Amino acid sequence: MMWSATAIMPVSKQYSDYVLEQLRCAGPVIARKMFGGMGLYLQGVFFALIASDILYFKVDDTTRPDYEAAGMEPFQPFADRPSYTMQYYEVPVDVLEDAAELRVWVNKALSVALRKASGGKKAPKKPKS
Repeated sequence: MMWSATAIMPVSKQYSDYVLEQLRCAGPVIARKMFGGMGLYLQGVFFALIASDILYFKVDDTTRPDYEAAGMEPFQPFADRPSYTMQYYEVPVDVLEDAAELRVWVNKALSVALRKASGGKKAPKKPKS
């Protein structure tokens, strides 16, 4: 898929520094520039992104209701195609400001990203002894 010029998502240094500082509660997060925004990685897994000074976490059917209940919106990379969304939702500000709660949401986003990377399969059950 080619990204159009409407996909440019600037991120201010001040906001990215703030987000990375907040995310330290979950571990060493690595930020990589992408299409004017930033991709965020934890344990080598792409679990979040920053676009237009908004933090988004990876979601699936198990976690999306938490974001929707908080009134959060999905990531829309193309201004000229508002119906096109991706499986990332805006992180509520109150979550971003609460280290304990943020850790919980990061862990859920990381789990979603890991499931997606493994083809959506759950970890195999241990055999009964």
